[in-house]
Amino acid sequence: MRYPNPMARRETPGSFTDIPAGGWVARYAPPRLQPYLRLARLDRPIGTWLLLWPCWWSLAMASPGWPDAWLLAAFAIGALVMRGAGCAWNDITDRDYDGQVERTRGRPIPSGEISIGQAAAFMVLLALIGLNILLRFNTFAIWIGIMSLAPIVVYPFMKRITWWPQVFLGIAFNWGALLGWAVVRGDLGPAPVLLYLGGIAWTLGYDTIYAHQDKVDDALIGIKSSARRLGAHTRTMLWLFYGAAVVLFGLAGWLAELQPWFLAGLAVAALQLIWQAAWVDIDDPADCLAKFRSNTWFGWLVFLTILLGH
Repeated sequence: MRYPNPMARRETPGSFTDIPAGGWVARYAPPRLQPYLRLARLDRPIGTWLLLWPCWWSLAMASPGWPDAWLLAAFAIGALVMRGAGCAWNDITDRDYDGQVERTRGRPIPSGEISIGQAAAFMVLLALIGLNILLRFNTFAIWIGIMSLAPIVVYPFMKRITWWPQVFLGIAFNWGALLGWAVVRGDLGPAPVLLYLGGIAWTLGYDTIYAHQDKVDDALIGIKSSARRLGAHTRTMLWLFYGAAVVLFGLAGWLAELQPWFLAGLAVAALQLIWQAAWVDIDDPADCLAKFRSNTWFGWLVFLTILLGH
């Protein structure tokens, strides 16, 4: 079924969607561009932040002081376009499933606003912008960046074959923890690897919360997720995932020879994760979305505490 007026479709009483009906895209963007901007999730910046934070953390940890402003900007633009390209790829591969899930059926491809070919062309354009940024780094970092394509490509298919697609999302979304360090120092070591592993554990937590929004529809159409696998045991596992993330982040900072202020700041940042695990209502999609989005604050806290550690 096609929805000629997708914005009206999203506002149907009783429906749930994470697509903002009154966001800046709907208010200010030219109508012909709106489907592409929504395809890239530019009206929902949380995904860009979650992709950017491991990059900025790694840049800050690898730098002797304040990280280079050009590198911060380059990674911000890179995260924006590569998140958009990744979302386009995800929506292309999931187009048949998205049309059967309440939260996603209003997306540009299943709603019929843009074709597969148009989405693919837009994805290539965004990827080329990201490649142009990557080619400005050192050779070692370029190869690290190219290697990130593998988990990006395979991630959308994992929900069909494993209960843990969130692990593969973490592998892809936290690659910047390796790339940022490689850009600054031209190598890798235990500190960025632990930062990367901590990021994967963090992603396991926040994306399990996110996946609880779709667990009813996912069960009907056969999509697997950690939310469905864990069910009522989700809160217990959130403590484990987030606890592992904080420990791994702490070890990364210690190996990077950050000052004790880093650990003090990390303890404060951990309170944000504690709040999520303790208070999330896994049966309330709106609350799951709110807790998921709150990870932007955790990202800021960790970034600032790394700077404090220097």
